[in-house]
Amino acid sequence: MSENKKIPQLESYEAIGEFWDTHSLADYWDQTEPAEFEIDPDARRRYLVAVDPGLLKQLQKVARQRGLATESLVNLFLAQHLQEITS
Repeated sequence: MSENKKIPQLESYEAIGEFWDTHSLADYWDQTEPAEFEIDPDARRRYLVAVDPGLLKQLQKVARQRGLATESLVNLFLAQHLQEITS
């Protein structure tokens, strides 16, 4: 590794992604360290639910406007509505 190749401290996931899109981890390997973690197979299950095509387009538009994944917006809306009807 040359002395001028340091992994920068970036402030957003977008900036981190842009950095690694244009750089090779091989050039920074000596600056990495092992990480240990466990993955819960039940943490993120996917369920197929039929959604009206027009409704899906509206959801996708709102999700884009809010900077969210459509899936995240649907989960947020469902959680909010469930809270309203069960409170």
